[in-house]
Amino acid sequence: MAEFGENDRELPPSSTGDTPVPSDELAGKTHCEVSVLNGDCGISANMVGSGSTAVPGSQAGLDAANTSVGMDAKSGIPRRSSIIKDGSRQRKERKKTVSFSSMPTEKKISSASDCINAMVDGSELKKVRSNSRVYHRYFLLDADMQSLRWEPSKKESEKAKIDVKSVKEVRTGKNTDTFRTNGTYDQISEDCAFSIIYGENYESLDLVANSADVANIWVTGLRYLISYGKHTLNMIESIQNSMRSSWLGELFDETDVNNSKQVNICAAVQLVKNLNPGLKNVKIELKFKEFHKAKDKASPDVTKEEFIEVFHDLCTRPEIYFLFVQFSSNKEYLDTKDLMIFLEAEQGMAQVSEETSLEVIQSYEPSREGQLKGWLSLDGFTNYLMSPECHIFDPEQKTVCQDMNQPLSHYYINASHNTYLIEDQFRGPSDITGYIRALKMGCRSVELDVWDGPDNEPVIYTGHTMTSQIVFRSVIDIINKYAFVASEFPLLLCLENHCSLKQQRVMFQHLKKILGDKLYLDPPKPEDFYLPSPFVMKGRILLKGKKLSTNVTGSEGEVTDEDEGAEMSQRMTIESGEQQTPASKKFQLSKDLSDLVTLCKSVEFKDFPTSFQNQRPWELCSFNEVFASRCASEFPGDFVNYNKKYLARVYPSPMRIDSSNMNPQDFWKCGCQIVAMNYQTPGLMMDLNIGWFRQNGSCGYVLRPAIMREQVSYFSANTKDSVPGVSPQLLHIKIISGQNFPKPKGSGAKGDVVDPYVYVEIHGIPADCAEQRTKTVTQNGENPLFDESFEFQINLPELAMVRFVVLDDDYIGDEFIGQYTIPFECLQPGFRHIPLQSLTGEVLPHAWLFVHVAITNRRGGGKPHKRGLSVRKGKRSREYASMRVLLIKALDDVFKTAMVPLREATDLRENMQNAIVPFKELCGLSAVANLKQCILALCPRLMGPDGSPLLLFDLRDQYPNLEPQGVPPEVLKKVVTTYEVMIQTSRTLLENSEAVHERILQTQKAAMEFHENLHELAVKEGLKGRKLQKAVESFTWNITILKGQADLLKHARNEVQENLKQIHYAALTSSLSKGCQGHANSSSGSSESKNGRGLQVIPEKATGEDELSDEDF
Repeated sequence: MAEFGENDRELPPSSTGDTPVPSDELAGKTHCEVSVLNGDCGISANMVGSGSTAVPGSQAGLDAANTSVGMDAKSGIPRRSSIIKDGSRQRKERKKTVSFSSMPTEKKISSASDCINAMVDGSELKKVRSNSRVYHRYFLLDADMQSLRWEPSKKESEKAKIDVKSVKEVRTGKNTDTFRTNGTYDQISEDCAFSIIYGENYESLDLVANSADVANIWVTGLRYLISYGKHTLNMIESIQNSMRSSWLGELFDETDVNNSKQVNICAAVQLVKNLNPGLKNVKIELKFKEFHKAKDKASPDVTKEEFIEVFHDLCTRPEIYFLFVQFSSNKEYLDTKDLMIFLEAEQGMAQVSEETSLEVIQSYEPSREGQLKGWLSLDGFTNYLMSPECHIFDPEQKTVCQDMNQPLSHYYINASHNTYLIEDQFRGPSDITGYIRALKMGCRSVELDVWDGPDNEPVIYTGHTMTSQIVFRSVIDIINKYAFVASEFPLLLCLENHCSLKQQRVMFQHLKKILGDKLYLDPPKPEDFYLPSPFVMKGRILLKGKKLSTNVTGSEGEVTDEDEGAEMSQRMTIESGEQQTPASKKFQLSKDLSDLVTLCKSVEFKDFPTSFQNQRPWELCSFNEVFASRCASEFPGDFVNYNKKYLARVYPSPMRIDSSNMNPQDFWKCGCQIVAMNYQTPGLMMDLNIGWFRQNGSCGYVLRPAIMREQVSYFSANTKDSVPGVSPQLLHIKIISGQNFPKPKGSGAKGDVVDPYVYVEIHGIPADCAEQRTKTVTQNGENPLFDESFEFQINLPELAMVRFVVLDDDYIGDEFIGQYTIPFECLQPGFRHIPLQSLTGEVLPHAWLFVHVAITNRRGGGKPHKRGLSVRKGKRSREYASMRVLLIKALDDVFKTAMVPLREATDLRENMQNAIVPFKELCGLSAVANLKQCILALCPRLMGPDGSPLLLFDLRDQYPNLEPQGVPPEVLKKVVTTYEVMIQTSRTLLENSEAVHERILQTQKAAMEFHENLHELAVKEGLKGRKLQKAVESFTWNITILKGQADLLKHARNEVQENLKQIHYAALTSSLSKGCQGHANSSSGSSESKNGRGLQVIPEKATGEDELSDEDF
């Protein structure tokens, strides 16, 4: 979509062109013979300043699989059988939108003084009025920094200005009533909007910049002016860069061993390179030469001042600087209190104290002065943000953190298809490295297609094809060696046996001799209703294969053959989807080999009613991809219910002779546990598989969503709406910037310059699948600034994944730059760096995306440490959960008793949520902000002209009161009233929720007593056929609703308790409390609390029932 207002009158654009810096490779050898790493991090002419500071151990702790897959044997370039992005989007025309920086080349913003100077020069801004009109005006700061002016204006020149000393606050985003009521609200970028609140009546001047970087300049500069007035520049100059200069000066002196006050250019380049490994040597050397040329300096040696200046120019990232000053109280450093607020309010860290802040400072602050004084400089802040602590992946998920005592059928299992193949399915070579690669990547199900081989040694290959062969014994040796290298949980060997009885005996001997006690041989108990858990079977190997019936007494017997290779060889004659397998044939099976199969007996699937009646828990069916897709489409509910109890394995269609991959999400949403993937083929589908099993310590087992495990629950795999009983989440993602994007690996002849843009994709159930893209940043892969925010509704968070893809808009042959895929449940809130991975899964050196993540909750509930506080979107009628009628009187009477408590539960939740949003609006923040941020933002307005508080929080009660100190101004009376309504609704919820929750659970318990006899009751009522099926479905729906609504009420109670803790913490932190001893060093929440909501994400367009104007502020 074109940016709002882009066709209106504009000032002449500033120059954005510049000759790109050549790569080390194209420019030949530089003056310094130093190796060049992939990617660079220099300053681009058409963007605001850039770079990055030193990142100690920035590659440490990355959880990506550094495993090479799918390399073409001849060229070494990855084969692309599986399209990076799905084919439909790959081929459709994309509208190309381009993002240009609005600032000239010479304006590289890396300090507050740069912001002030840019404001004096002026910028074109859009002035927004409540009547939906928008005016283009040129705003500038007077040279004496006393007034903000704009032109042209119908007002007299002396009236078309605002005195800086009258400015009360500067708000980011669209967070005034003028913005909220403007007809063009949805067309205005959240990241480009800001408001100046001024005057005794708290009027607002609402502005929209042409880019987010221009908005950041004005916000930062104005906040400094509010704090320091006309002395701003003197204050900045007195402390600016003192910490950086002292630190860099010490490093320079260590390099200057001769004490000559200068070093040769090679040493200077390497010194900068050591501090910022992403920079290219040629870029650094060119920058030194530019400084020398500007000074007409003949000597190539570098002085200390030049070294510091080049580092400042190349390694200051403006987007981090703007964030830094936002939390530094307009200082050039963060003290322990500033850092505490950032860590808890933004990064979602729990149990934060000043000691926590000091630990961060000691770990990441490079200057001795900062470490001694407990100050975190911009360089230390950058180091922290690029450290593993600020990785987007939740560190809790890097170890096994899920319940591993559930039945085996309750887990997704990382599975490989035809593991022995390293290329295509028909002519490709077989190799034991396929097993090594898969097992090292945490795969817990590998395949062995075994045939008679020469010299009485069974071999593995795909029958009826031209694939090469490998010896069975060598594969078992490799499996024995690598089975539990990446995971201690059970490994499944899917055995497709086509051998003669003679060679079956050889197979048996190899399995027993090599694997020995690792084989799980305990027979299932007939009374067992479920399979054992992964925990019980740690370190054991299960065989999946054909098994003789119990009445066979001889040494062999007859079974039905499994031959997936035959399916492929007959692919041209079989109508896809008409039958699951070719006509089956019989073969003789050795009893010894049969006895090795215990919990995973292969059986043929007929239909769901037959399976529900006859299948045993230890029997496993394999589904052809096409047949499984048909089941998912025609019987989505039955497929989910089937997989609650039985294991289902899905393998690729025989049509995929190129080893391309199916989409595993298509079958995970049905609950299918074992979706076998062609590990040798990279692309979108393998990205999803690798990303999904990265959670839970990469152990190869992921617990399925509760709604897919519970015996009585309603879920359809093809739902395109919210899931009953599950609270939808809102995911807010801001793509801020990138670092060191390499040229696409398979790109044709073109320069090293790329035009990057970013796709954010959501993969999950059909209701969740979505994607959005940023604008293109032209000719800048080094440090592109995107500054774009997106919002996604996630209806089933436990099954959703987020994929970040960076592509080149000006590509020849290949557009793919890098990607990172992560389960939704593993996202960390706050400001995070994402390490990009190549097509084949390796981490790209020094290539990052910098993002902000916030997760909020549209209808209340969710885990406190991950789910944000309530968000309301516009006026909507209240929706109440309803019970379906079964036409079974006894049960319908039971479910009727839930109607009143369900209605009360909804009222309690929504009254609380609706009261919070207007309070956030009055605080000048979006609905995404948490209450801690709201109170801290409100604090300056609660102080009188003499510095005494106008309002104080009384923390002696469980529910903090906001008490006026004297007669408050009218604008604060509205704040008090709104706050009191919020506290009252929260109190009502806490005092009544337990009783309502108990009544809902009592109804659920009473209804479940009818569950076992439900069929008989329905028959007695005369229900049969479709009516009987509908009654059973309605019963599961009602039980799911009851459980879900009880959970939502419980989570809303946790939310209120967390809100009260946040208010308490913020009041202590801002010294606006009375009647409570203590200080803000104490933790604001329990160890379970990890609220990290952002100030910089797209807000809900909230227009509550009572329109509240903050124009009066």
